[in-house]
Amino acid sequence: MPNNPVKKEIKRYIMVFFGGVIFSAGMNIFIVPLGLYSSGALGIAQILRTFLNSTGIVPGGFDIAGILNFLLNLPLLILAFRTISKNFFFKTILSVVTQTVCMSLIRIPSVPLIDDVLGSCIIGGVICGAALGITLRASGSGGGVDILGVYFTKKFAGFSVGKLGIILNVILYTVCAILFDLETALYSIIFTVCMNLVVDKTHTQNINVTCLIFSKGGNIAETIMKQMGRGVTAWNGVGAYTGEDTEIMTVVVNKYEVSEIKQIIKMQDPDAFVLFFEGTHVSGNFEKRL
Repeated sequence: MPNNPVKKEIKRYIMVFFGGVIFSAGMNIFIVPLGLYSSGALGIAQILRTFLNSTGIVPGGFDIAGILNFLLNLPLLILAFRTISKNFFFKTILSVVTQTVCMSLIRIPSVPLIDDVLGSCIIGGVICGAALGITLRASGSGGGVDILGVYFTKKFAGFSVGKLGIILNVILYTVCAILFDLETALYSIIFTVCMNLVVDKTHTQNINVTCLIFSKGGNIAETIMKQMGRGVTAWNGVGAYTGEDTEIMTVVVNKYEVSEIKQIIKMQDPDAFVLFFEGTHVSGNFEKRL
Protein backbone atom coordinates (compact mmCIF):
# COMPACT_ATOMS: atom_id res chain seq x y z
CA MET A 1 0.00 0.00 0.00
CA PRO A 2 1.47 3.39 -0.94
CA ASN A 3 1.85 6.00 1.74
CA ASN A 4 -1.02 8.43 2.28
CA PRO A 5 0.43 11.79 1.09
CA VAL A 6 -1.82 13.82 3.43
CA LYS A 7 -0.72 11.86 6.52
CA LYS A 8 2.88 12.13 5.34
CA GLU A 9 2.65 15.93 5.12
CA ILE A 10 0.92 16.19 8.51
CA LYS A 11 3.76 14.16 10.02
CA ARG A 12 6.28 16.54 8.45
CA TYR A 13 4.54 19.61 9.86
CA ILE A 14 4.56 17.97 13.32
CA MET A 15 8.30 17.32 12.90
CA VAL A 16 8.88 20.98 11.99
CA PHE A 17 6.94 22.13 15.07
CA PHE A 18 8.84 19.90 17.48
CA GLY A 19 12.11 20.82 15.77
CA GLY A 20 11.39 24.49 16.56
CA VAL A 21 10.52 23.70 20.19
CA ILE A 22 13.65 21.60 20.74
CA PHE A 23 15.89 24.19 19.08
CA SER A 24 14.50 26.98 21.27
CA ALA A 25 14.90 24.89 24.42
CA GLY A 26 18.51 24.03 23.60
CA MET A 27 19.29 27.66 22.86
CA ASN A 28 17.58 29.20 25.92
CA ILE A 29 18.70 26.58 28.43
CA PHE A 30 22.32 25.94 27.40
CA ILE A 31 23.58 28.79 25.19
CA VAL A 32 21.86 32.05 26.19
CA PRO A 33 22.81 31.78 29.92
CA LEU A 34 26.46 31.70 28.84
CA GLY A 35 26.08 34.93 26.87
CA LEU A 36 26.98 33.15 23.63
CA TYR A 37 25.56 33.76 20.18
CA SER A 38 24.12 31.56 17.47
CA SER A 39 24.91 31.86 13.77
CA GLY A 40 23.03 33.51 10.91
CA ALA A 41 19.91 35.62 11.40
CA LEU A 42 19.38 34.42 14.97
CA GLY A 43 22.93 35.42 15.88
CA ILE A 44 22.31 38.91 14.47
CA ALA A 45 19.05 39.07 16.45
CA GLN A 46 20.87 38.07 19.65
CA ILE A 47 23.53 40.75 19.16
CA LEU A 48 20.79 43.34 18.60
CA ARG A 49 19.02 42.06 21.74
CA THR A 50 22.17 42.52 23.80
CA PHE A 51 22.67 46.04 22.43
CA LEU A 52 19.05 47.05 23.15
CA ASN A 53 19.23 45.62 26.67
CA SER A 54 22.48 47.48 27.39
CA THR A 55 20.98 50.81 26.29
CA GLY A 56 17.88 50.28 28.44
CA ILE A 57 15.51 50.49 25.46
CA VAL A 58 14.30 46.98 26.25
CA PRO A 59 14.29 45.65 29.85
CA GLY A 60 16.66 42.76 30.47
CA GLY A 61 14.01 40.49 31.99
CA PHE A 62 12.40 39.68 28.65
CA ASP A 63 14.33 38.03 25.79
CA ILE A 64 13.29 39.62 22.49
CA ALA A 65 15.80 37.67 20.38
CA GLY A 66 13.00 35.46 19.02
CA ILE A 67 10.91 38.47 17.99
CA LEU A 68 13.89 40.19 16.35
CA ASN A 69 14.71 36.94 14.56
CA PHE A 70 11.16 36.81 13.20
CA LEU A 71 11.39 40.41 11.94
CA LEU A 72 14.72 39.68 10.22
CA ASN A 73 13.17 36.63 8.58
CA LEU A 74 10.15 38.44 7.11
CA PRO A 75 11.83 39.56 3.84
CA LEU A 76 13.49 36.16 3.53
CA LEU A 77 10.15 34.39 3.98
CA ILE A 78 8.71 36.52 1.17
CA LEU A 79 11.67 35.42 -0.98
CA ALA A 80 10.96 31.77 -0.13
CA PHE A 81 7.27 32.17 -1.01
CA ARG A 82 7.99 33.76 -4.38
CA THR A 83 11.00 31.83 -5.62
CA ILE A 84 11.43 28.47 -3.86
CA SER A 85 8.16 26.66 -3.10
CA LYS A 86 4.93 27.22 -1.21
CA ASN A 87 5.40 24.01 0.77
CA PHE A 88 8.88 25.09 1.85
CA PHE A 89 7.50 28.54 2.77
CA PHE A 90 4.70 27.24 5.03
CA LYS A 91 6.98 24.82 6.86
CA THR A 92 9.66 27.47 7.31
CA ILE A 93 7.21 30.04 8.65
CA LEU A 94 5.88 27.41 11.09
CA SER A 95 9.44 26.81 12.28
CA VAL A 96 10.23 30.53 12.64
CA VAL A 97 6.96 31.28 14.46
CA THR A 98 7.51 28.31 16.80
CA GLN A 99 11.02 29.53 17.57
CA THR A 100 9.74 33.07 18.17
CA VAL A 101 7.08 31.95 20.64
CA CYS A 102 9.20 29.34 22.43
CA MET A 103 12.29 31.53 22.77
CA SER A 104 10.08 34.20 24.35
CA LEU A 105 8.31 31.77 26.70
CA ILE A 106 10.96 29.24 27.72
CA ARG A 107 12.56 30.53 30.91
CA ILE A 108 16.27 31.28 30.67
CA PRO A 109 18.17 30.02 33.77
CA SER A 110 19.76 32.81 35.79
CA VAL A 111 22.93 30.70 36.02
CA PRO A 112 24.17 28.09 33.51
CA LEU A 113 23.01 24.54 34.24
CA ILE A 114 26.53 23.29 33.54
CA ASP A 115 29.55 25.18 34.88
CA ASP A 116 31.80 23.92 32.08
CA VAL A 117 31.36 26.35 29.16
CA LEU A 118 32.79 23.91 26.63
CA GLY A 119 30.42 21.18 27.82
CA SER A 120 27.44 23.50 27.48
CA CYS A 121 28.56 24.44 23.95
CA ILE A 122 28.74 20.78 22.94
CA ILE A 123 25.41 19.79 24.54
CA GLY A 124 23.66 22.87 23.18
CA GLY A 125 25.17 22.27 19.75
CA VAL A 126 23.99 18.65 19.71
CA ILE A 127 20.43 19.58 20.77
CA CYS A 128 20.09 22.55 18.40
CA GLY A 129 21.76 20.70 15.52
CA ALA A 130 19.46 17.70 15.93
CA ALA A 131 16.45 20.04 16.02
CA LEU A 132 17.48 21.81 12.81
CA GLY A 133 18.20 18.45 11.20
CA ILE A 134 14.68 17.27 12.06
CA THR A 135 13.26 20.43 10.48
CA LEU A 136 15.32 19.98 7.31
CA ARG A 137 14.34 16.30 7.08
CA ALA A 138 10.72 17.44 7.05
CA SER A 139 11.48 19.64 3.99
CA GLY A 140 11.44 22.88 5.97
CA SER A 141 14.14 25.14 7.37
CA GLY A 142 14.88 27.23 10.42
CA GLY A 143 14.77 30.36 8.26
CA GLY A 144 17.46 33.00 7.99
CA VAL A 145 20.57 32.09 6.03
CA ASP A 146 19.10 28.71 5.08
CA ILE A 147 16.52 30.44 2.88
CA LEU A 148 19.14 32.52 1.07
CA GLY A 149 21.36 29.47 0.74
CA VAL A 150 18.58 27.37 -0.78
CA TYR A 151 17.68 30.22 -3.16
CA PHE A 152 21.28 30.64 -4.39
CA THR A 153 21.76 26.86 -4.61
CA LYS A 154 18.79 26.56 -6.94
CA LYS A 155 19.91 29.63 -8.93
CA PHE A 156 23.66 29.06 -9.28
CA ALA A 157 25.46 25.82 -10.10
CA GLY A 158 28.12 24.80 -7.59
CA PHE A 159 26.69 26.96 -4.80
CA SER A 160 25.77 25.54 -1.41
CA VAL A 161 24.05 26.61 1.80
CA GLY A 162 27.30 25.93 3.65
CA LYS A 163 29.33 28.39 1.56
CA LEU A 164 26.97 31.26 2.31
CA GLY A 165 26.82 30.27 5.97
CA ILE A 166 30.62 30.34 6.30
CA ILE A 167 30.88 33.81 4.72
CA LEU A 168 28.16 35.36 6.88
CA ASN A 169 29.30 33.66 10.08
CA VAL A 170 32.89 34.87 9.63
CA ILE A 171 31.52 38.43 9.47
CA LEU A 172 29.12 37.81 12.39
CA TYR A 173 31.72 36.40 14.79
CA THR A 174 34.27 39.05 13.83
CA VAL A 175 31.72 41.67 14.88
CA CYS A 176 31.01 39.62 18.02
CA ALA A 177 34.72 39.60 18.93
CA ILE A 178 34.98 43.38 18.42
CA LEU A 179 31.81 44.30 20.34
CA PHE A 180 32.25 41.84 23.22
CA ASP A 181 35.40 39.77 23.66
CA LEU A 182 37.39 37.12 21.85
CA GLU A 183 36.43 34.35 24.31
CA THR A 184 32.71 34.88 23.66
CA ALA A 185 33.31 34.72 19.90
CA LEU A 186 35.44 31.57 20.15
CA TYR A 187 32.95 29.67 22.31
CA SER A 188 30.13 30.80 19.99
CA ILE A 189 32.12 29.38 17.05
CA ILE A 190 32.57 26.07 18.91
CA PHE A 191 28.82 25.89 19.52
CA THR A 192 28.07 26.65 15.84
CA VAL A 193 30.56 24.05 14.60
CA CYS A 194 29.05 21.37 16.89
CA MET A 195 25.56 22.33 15.75
CA ASN A 196 26.44 22.17 12.05
CA LEU A 197 28.20 18.82 12.43
CA VAL A 198 25.05 17.33 13.97
CA VAL A 199 22.89 18.95 11.26
CA ASP A 200 25.04 17.27 8.58
CA LYS A 201 24.64 13.89 10.32
CA THR A 202 20.89 14.32 10.73
CA HIS A 203 20.05 15.97 7.43
CA THR A 204 21.05 13.66 4.57
CA GLN A 205 18.73 15.06 1.92
CA ASN A 206 21.51 16.39 -0.30
CA ILE A 207 23.11 12.95 -0.60
CA ASN A 208 22.28 11.60 -4.05
CA VAL A 209 21.71 7.90 -4.65
CA THR A 210 21.79 6.04 -7.98
CA CYS A 211 19.25 3.24 -8.18
CA LEU A 212 19.89 0.46 -10.74
CA ILE A 213 16.87 -1.82 -11.20
CA PHE A 214 16.64 -5.17 -12.99
CA SER A 215 13.06 -6.33 -13.50
CA LYS A 216 11.16 -8.88 -15.58
CA GLY A 217 7.71 -7.37 -15.08
CA GLY A 218 5.55 -4.61 -13.65
CA ASN A 219 5.36 -0.91 -14.45
CA ILE A 220 8.22 0.29 -12.28
CA ALA A 221 9.46 3.11 -14.53
CA GLU A 222 5.98 4.51 -15.15
CA THR A 223 5.10 4.42 -11.44
CA ILE A 224 8.36 6.13 -10.40
CA MET A 225 7.81 8.93 -12.92
CA LYS A 226 4.16 9.36 -11.95
CA GLN A 227 4.46 9.17 -8.14
CA MET A 228 7.92 10.65 -7.59
CA GLY A 229 8.35 12.91 -10.60
CA ARG A 230 11.83 11.50 -11.24
CA GLY A 231 13.13 10.69 -14.71
CA VAL A 232 14.00 7.07 -15.47
CA THR A 233 16.32 5.74 -18.17
CA ALA A 234 15.49 2.18 -19.31
CA TRP A 235 16.95 -0.31 -21.75
CA ASN A 236 16.53 -3.99 -22.58
CA GLY A 237 18.95 -6.62 -21.36
CA VAL A 238 19.29 -10.40 -21.30
CA GLY A 239 20.16 -12.53 -18.29
CA ALA A 240 23.44 -14.31 -19.06
CA TYR A 241 22.47 -17.41 -17.09
CA THR A 242 18.73 -17.66 -17.80
CA GLY A 243 18.67 -16.08 -21.24
CA GLU A 244 15.48 -14.25 -20.23
CA ASP A 245 14.69 -10.70 -21.27
CA THR A 246 15.25 -8.18 -18.48
CA GLU A 247 14.34 -4.50 -18.28
CA ILE A 248 17.17 -2.44 -16.82
CA MET A 249 16.35 0.97 -15.32
CA THR A 250 18.41 3.66 -13.66
CA VAL A 251 17.20 6.67 -11.66
CA VAL A 252 18.90 9.19 -9.37
CA VAL A 253 17.09 10.24 -6.19
CA ASN A 254 18.06 11.89 -2.93
CA LYS A 255 18.54 9.75 0.16
CA TYR A 256 15.10 10.59 1.59
CA GLU A 257 13.43 9.14 -1.49
CA VAL A 258 15.09 5.72 -1.21
CA SER A 259 12.37 4.24 1.03
CA GLU A 260 9.66 5.47 -1.35
CA ILE A 261 11.32 3.97 -4.41
CA LYS A 262 11.81 0.68 -2.55
CA GLN A 263 8.06 0.56 -1.85
CA ILE A 264 7.24 1.21 -5.51
CA ILE A 265 9.60 -1.54 -6.70
CA LYS A 266 8.27 -4.02 -4.15
CA MET A 267 4.68 -3.24 -5.15
CA GLN A 268 5.33 -3.55 -8.89
CA ASP A 269 7.83 -6.43 -8.91
CA PRO A 270 8.77 -8.12 -5.59
CA ASP A 271 11.40 -10.21 -7.40
CA ALA A 272 13.26 -7.24 -8.89
CA PHE A 273 17.01 -7.02 -8.28
CA VAL A 274 18.07 -3.53 -7.13
CA LEU A 275 21.43 -1.86 -6.54
CA PHE A 276 21.90 1.44 -4.67
CA PHE A 277 25.03 3.59 -5.05
CA GLU A 278 25.26 6.39 -2.47
CA GLY A 279 27.11 9.68 -2.90
CA THR A 280 26.53 10.07 -6.64
CA HIS A 281 27.75 13.35 -8.14
CA VAL A 282 25.18 14.75 -10.55
CA SER A 283 25.91 17.29 -13.26
CA GLY A 284 23.07 18.48 -15.47
CA ASN A 285 19.31 18.55 -15.22
CA PHE A 286 18.66 17.10 -11.76
CA GLU A 287 16.01 18.67 -9.52
CA LYS A 288 17.25 19.53 -6.02
CA ARG A 289 14.35 18.94 -3.66
CA LEU A 290 13.70 20.32 -0.19
